[in-house]
Amino acid sequence: MNGAPVSPWGLRYQGKVRTPDEAIAFVQSGDRIFVGSGAAEPQRLVEALVRHANEVFGTEVVHIMTLGIAPYAEPKWTDNFRHNAFFIGQNVREAVQQGRADYTPIFLSEIPRLFETGRVPIDVALIQVSPPDAHGYCSYGVSVDVVKPGTEAADVVIAEVNAQMPRTLGDSFIHVDDIDHLVPVDYPILESTHPPADQVARDIGRHIANLVEDGSTLQMGIGTIPDSVLYYLREKKDLGVHTEMFSDGMMHLVELGVITNMRKTIHKGKVIASFCMGTRKLYEFVDNNPLIEFHPNSYTNDPFVIAQNDRMVSINSALQVDLTGQVCADSLGHMFYSGIGGQLDFVRGAARAKGGKPIIALPSTAQDGAVSRISPQLNPGAGVVTTRGDVHYVVTEWGVASLHGRTIRERAVALISIAHPKFRPELIRAAKELRYLDEDVPEIPEVGLIYPERWETTHAFPDGTKVFVRPVKMTDETMMKDLFYHLSEQTIYHRFFRSLRSMPHRDLMHFVHIDYTNEMAIAGIVQDPGGKEHEEIIGVGRYFLNRSTNYAEVSYVVRDDYQHRGIGSYLVKYMARIARENGIAGFDAEILADNPVAMRVLHKLGYPAETQVVEGTYRIRVKFERPPPMPSA
Repeated sequence: MNGAPVSPWGLRYQGKVRTPDEAIAFVQSGDRIFVGSGAAEPQRLVEALVRHANEVFGTEVVHIMTLGIAPYAEPKWTDNFRHNAFFIGQNVREAVQQGRADYTPIFLSEIPRLFETGRVPIDVALIQVSPPDAHGYCSYGVSVDVVKPGTEAADVVIAEVNAQMPRTLGDSFIHVDDIDHLVPVDYPILESTHPPADQVARDIGRHIANLVEDGSTLQMGIGTIPDSVLYYLREKKDLGVHTEMFSDGMMHLVELGVITNMRKTIHKGKVIASFCMGTRKLYEFVDNNPLIEFHPNSYTNDPFVIAQNDRMVSINSALQVDLTGQVCADSLGHMFYSGIGGQLDFVRGAARAKGGKPIIALPSTAQDGAVSRISPQLNPGAGVVTTRGDVHYVVTEWGVASLHGRTIRERAVALISIAHPKFRPELIRAAKELRYLDEDVPEIPEVGLIYPERWETTHAFPDGTKVFVRPVKMTDETMMKDLFYHLSEQTIYHRFFRSLRSMPHRDLMHFVHIDYTNEMAIAGIVQDPGGKEHEEIIGVGRYFLNRSTNYAEVSYVVRDDYQHRGIGSYLVKYMARIARENGIAGFDAEILADNPVAMRVLHKLGYPAETQVVEGTYRIRVKFERPPPMPSA
């Protein structure tokens, strides 16, 4: 603070000014010391604390992740300091893993209550704040999170007053009268950077962005995956933010007009966060910015508050997911790595929000591709952060697994389908051994397990019907069953050349476990029919390649209530385009004589067709001699 303030609080302020070493002298042996979070770690006070280490013994240092130094966790200070991590950061991870420091697993939303109730009493709080305003109020700046409740519960408050700390708004202030010792400093706020996104992170980001609707409210953290999500959200409209951490990526979307907060159902027009961590530009952006309100985690992470945001989307990371959907996010087996944090706070809040989507994101492999993060079972000692009953969406670079309300069998299939292809055969075998899957589930070679995403498209038909067309996935069994039981007897007879009253699980599996090489199947899907929150397959086209002739046997079926709209014709034309690109010479088809519609579909493909009549059926061969026409109705 420059100059001599003349206000009463200003006079009291000057009487509290100390050097870092003078302030730390008030720490006593046996004290529990709270240290400010993230980029707001009071580094000069931490340095002074260690300089005076030989004057204090048996002290406990508690905090969530801090971005700066943590010398008190070094082995030589074992008798002086014992660290207790509520979330394990990189600077204390080794100490925790070696047993020189402790880890307290706890929801981020509940940490403030530990302090407020005295379950974890705080003797001294070491924090960093902004210079006071004209009324004597300092802002907690870039970290309100658990710092505000930790400070309010402390017997002694020692604060660095940093001239470079942004003045953030919201429930983020402390009066100088509530600070016992003030240490004026002037140094840059700690910045956080990370490497550019690789292809894996970009693919995960793209899949997640596809789940985000216009008007959604977002929660996400820092790193290459969240940044990739934000990159792919640039075309969305009127997004909002209710999160723990406000990041550079979110700032960019505000500047682009993507994040407006105008469709939020609570705190309309406001970004709600508990801390920010990033670049100097970010800190300048949040300084005195009325767009952004910072609140303690007891509010931002309260699931009941989160759930009031319609279309709430939470995006959190994981270290490992088992085939039943259990999510490990804080440990590598027995080895503690990070913490529970706010993951389950936001998972449960988003799950209860109207139109909410809790998302867990992770790369499909670890250790340079040597280990699958999708595993039959969690590693021994691995902690479950998000239970199988809480999980909704799991996303890897290979796609999205929707698990909520699904059986163990359906979950196993969905998760295997987004595991790395080289691990899928062994995951299928393991799932069979665990009785998650039936023994007769086909084991497809690795090359056939790569989903051809490039063939996804959406087509609007002349009558206004909008159909999402994509290759069939191994997770489509339920929808394929529903399709069969919506078909009339005549349609079933035309498709299968016999009457069928049932389509059992053992047969359905062979319709959805395809290799995309010798066999291709394309599904036509109506999304949210009648306003329902699900999808329905209303048509399927399929071909099987005969490698001896290089011709593929083609068939298709369309649900009766969607026939005569051009859907079947479109599916067959689309399959012809795929087949020709894959080097297939043409299609063979067998059609019953009383099915003239199917005959016309084949002849309308635009390729030369040869027809033979054999025992009451037409056998047609279509040769791909010209470039394929563009699919149309």
